[in-house]
This record gives sequence, structure tokens and C-alpha cells, in this order.
Amino acid sequence: MIEQDWVTGSVVLSISGEPVEMELTVPAFPVKPQRMLPIFQQMTSAVVDMCASTVESEGLAVSCKAGCGACCRQAVPISEVEAYHLAEIVNEMPEPRRTEVRRRFAAALEHFRKIAWFDKLVGLKDMSHADEADFSPKQFMDTVLSYFHENIACPFLEDESCSIHPDRPLICREYLVTSPAANCSSPSPESIRRVPIFLKPSKAMLKVGRTANTEGISSLMLIEALDFVERHADDFEEKSGERWAADLFGELANTTIPETSEAAERPSMLD
Repeated sequence: MIEQDWVTGSVVLSISGEPVEMELTVPAFPVKPQRMLPIFQQMTSAVVDMCASTVESEGLAVSCKAGCGACCRQAVPISEVEAYHLAEIVNEMPEPRRTEVRRRFAAALEHFRKIAWFDKLVGLKDMSHADEADFSPKQFMDTVLSYFHENIACPFLEDESCSIHPDRPLICREYLVTSPAANCSSPSPESIRRVPIFLKPSKAMLKVGRTANTEGISSLMLIEALDFVERHADDFEEKSGERWAADLFGELANTTIPETSEAAERPSMLD
């Protein structure tokens, strides 16, 4: 691949009110959004590291570490793009691990369908969107927390550590706590102190690249990924890396970044 196939530019983000410049190298040619995920993953990790550094400068310490997998039993919303990426990771696993991970996905999905957890969550989301008087934020939070209490681990959790850590979803990267690790075994708003993440690429990613396959769905749950990909063909369009990056940063800044052919013009995300 020749040098002209890639383009490098700078993006300015605001972290804790301070401008931080990042340099990104992206494909100059049309690609599917999955090709951009490693770049978005690195960017997300950089943002999270900066936020963690901020709380550490205030005398707090991040308590998350390998071998502490309590948070890997929570409901994990992912984007449509990430679902296809995770399915690809599983497909490339050697046997017998591939079959075992597929079994874990299927068992987890069957369990939560059987107890109608998805129905409860969707119903509450519909009530919220319709602004119904009966909707209760506490009821929604209790439903989300009820997933954890089912004690069903992420299919990728092995020896209480993420077995695909370099490829973990964006939202997993954004989840760090400074509260005692022991508190994570019984999480509640009162017992968990999360590291504030001032820009959340995971939320922006929910809208980037999405197709009609997820119309009416705010997000997929991680345990739905393989089932979803098996039922839906990859309908993603192809765009240049610059355009995909502009789409993501546009969602982060809640604005639209226009098309440009000027290499010197790069998206600047200043609060």
C-alpha cells in the first residue's frame, strides 16, 4: 500500500475544558466503517486516559484492573458497526474456542429472552420516548441493573479478564471507577464512583454507519451481536476514512462537518 492511500490530520478535542490535539491517520480510499474501528478505539482509549489522568491528579485512583471482571456482567450496548466487528473476531477464532464462545452468546441471549428482559427494556424506552407520565427513570435503572443480578458473564470473559481486550467495545473502554473494587460486585449509584468521561465516542458511534437494519433500535446489546449479524447482511456503505472520522466527530459535537477536499481542513471539536 502506497503512502498516498492514507491521510494524516489533527483533531482538537476539549477534555475537562482543556483543548487537546490528536493526530489521526485514516484511509484516503473508500472503506466500510468496520475498518475505522481500530482508529476509533485508539481515540476512545486516549480520551479515557486523559480523563483518568484528571481524576488521578485530584488524588483518586482507578481501581479497575485485569482479573476484576464484575463489570463484565452488565448490559453492554454496542453500535451496529461493532456488532459486525465482534462477529468477525469470533469467526476468526480457532476451534474449539470459536464454538465455545458462540455457545456462550447463544446461552446468554436465550436466558434474557426467556425472562423477557429485552421486552421490559424496550417497553420502558418507548414510554420514555413517548414522554408518558408513567415512565420512571428509577424503573429504567432498576431494569438495567437487573441484568447484572442475573450473573451472566460477557461471552468474552475468561479468568475474570476480557479475552478480546484490545478489541473491546468503546463503551467498555469508557467504564472506569475509582470506588473500591469490592463495590463492583453489588453496583448501585451510591456505591460506584465512575470516572467522568466528558466526551463519549461510544454514544456517537451508535449513529455512525447505522443502516435500516437497526431502524427503531437505539442500540444492540453485546449478547445480540452474533444473532443480529446472522440475520442481517452487511449493508454498510463505503466512505473515505476522512469522511467516517468527520461523521464521528460531527456526532460528538452535535453538528455536521461538511465535505471538503482540502487536506489542510480538519474537523476541530472545541467545546
